[in-house]
Amino acid sequence: MFYYFTLWRRDGLDQRIQELLRCQVREKAGRLEDPSLVIIDTQSVRAVAGVPKTTTGLDANKKVSGRKRGLAVDVPGLVIGVVVIAASAHDNAASTALLDQAAERCGMREKTLVDQGFKTEVLIHGTCWTSASRPSAATPAIRAKGFVSQPKRWVVEQVNGALMLHRRLAREYDHRTDTSASRVYWASIANMTRRLTTPSPTWRDTLQLAA
Repeated sequence: MFYYFTLWRRDGLDQRIQELLRCQVREKAGRLEDPSLVIIDTQSVRAVAGVPKTTTGLDANKKVSGRKRGLAVDVPGLVIGVVVIAASAHDNAASTALLDQAAERCGMREKTLVDQGFKTEVLIHGTCWTSASRPSAATPAIRAKGFVSQPKRWVVEQVNGALMLHRRLAREYDHRTDTSASRVYWASIANMTRRLTTPSPTWRDTLQLAA
């Protein structure tokens, strides 16, 4: 089975299926194939003992030893791009690659949202494809104490949480980073397949279940 998995990864079949299903899910939801807004974020994931040290590192901020998984998603929470790097690498390394992937697959976009962990380098790189923006330190939402939800930024966090429900993605088990990225695509494919085959409940169904 891993033999075919490797062939499909090298051929890019996982990414092609991902793109086809993403367009179908967006069309089913009444949206255009290409999103006008993309959200980017990274997540540090612990690696198991067998993962090579050359592809892992320590995220000093989050105190996580392993790899950093970068995602680019649209507003419905569909994965557009995936980058897996060492956790010790800066978020800029993942975000610039994600911006390039999003531009290749979605073309020009109106806006890309990132958090304050991304530096000016990302904003400069993002202006080549889109209007990249991050929350300003002068906004009242950032000055407030405790957790403050930012509009649309929570979508990528929700996608990260859903991917962690897949056992193979709860830790970094793979020796190669491209294999790890491929597993994210296949997990996303499984989630989108359920979206396409499972009918969405209406408000009447919700009321009946509550009763």
